[in-house]
Amino acid sequence: MRPLLRVGTVYDFRNTPESGMDMPSLYAAIMDQVVMLDGLRLDLVWFTEHHFLDDGYLPSWVPMAGAIAARTKRVRLSSDVCLLPFNHPVRLAEDLAVLDNISNGRIEVGVGMGYAPHEFRGFGLPVSRRVSLTDEGIEVLRHCFTGEKFSFHGKRYDFDDVVIRPRYVQSGGPPLWIAAMSEPGAQRAARNDSNFLPQGARSTVLDPWRAALKASGRNPDSYRVGIIRSCLVTDDAEREWPAVRAAERYRGQVYRSFNKDESAAGGVSGNTREASIPQTWVVGNVEHCVKELTSFVREYGITDLVTWAVPPGMRPEQMNSSLERFVRDVAPRVKTAAAAA
Repeated sequence: MRPLLRVGTVYDFRNTPESGMDMPSLYAAIMDQVVMLDGLRLDLVWFTEHHFLDDGYLPSWVPMAGAIAARTKRVRLSSDVCLLPFNHPVRLAEDLAVLDNISNGRIEVGVGMGYAPHEFRGFGLPVSRRVSLTDEGIEVLRHCFTGEKFSFHGKRYDFDDVVIRPRYVQSGGPPLWIAAMSEPGAQRAARNDSNFLPQGARSTVLDPWRAALKASGRNPDSYRVGIIRSCLVTDDAEREWPAVRAAERYRGQVYRSFNKDESAAGGVSGNTREASIPQTWVVGNVEHCVKELTSFVREYGITDLVTWAVPPGMRPEQMNSSLERFVRDVAPRVKTAAAAA
């Protein structure tokens, strides 16, 4: 039986001059927004991670998750994605243990390997290590999540008699998600028996992941599949969409710039809009958004659907009305339709 649909928001905290806000004000306004949405019974809040960008793209999601966990009661907090090559897995496991206790068991973690050359240069790491750092990082996290003492001797990490304290609130540690932009990434997620964050063409990520699970006797429908598919709920798209569209064009330009360097690895360079699982915005009134998102969730077997909450350069207050309607009016109907499928 497929897990029930959960809906949420995702934040990157990018702040361009168009917002007219300083960074402390943006942080505070977004935290207030999440508290409001938590009161409306939002299910999820995800945080992204990138580094060394002029717009202040969130480089460290753990302290933000802690701040929001302390102010909320219901929403579950996760990453899409935490870049494992730049996060020591034992240190990350300790951070997650603290977050799990602050939130009383509302923490999850999505991981990926990164692809932007400027980030690897900034951390003094060759891009060629991204696969080994990610694979070993996942293995170490799995050991940490048991709560038992362990040793590990690999190519990148080597240590003895490690045990994570405090203990996790959630038995077995936070639920683990693995992102994939290619078939090897899909195989990695299947091999590690994790929830899945497909980012790319269905034929090279989602289908191979499902096939690998079935080949090993597991049922893909028992796992969670999450994706960012944004939604602007509005009765006046002509008035409200242009600002969001401009912000999204800026977002795309920055992501594409990551791949201009000839040393770029993976990333979004091979994912054409035609081939990829759709992540374009759904824009329209409640009826339109319910129809489009219901069709999308059913077609791709999505169990966790999140929308960009505050596009770069916009103020949180500009998105509050749409987000309220998304959580209050759209999400319940999409959930009902997904459960009936």
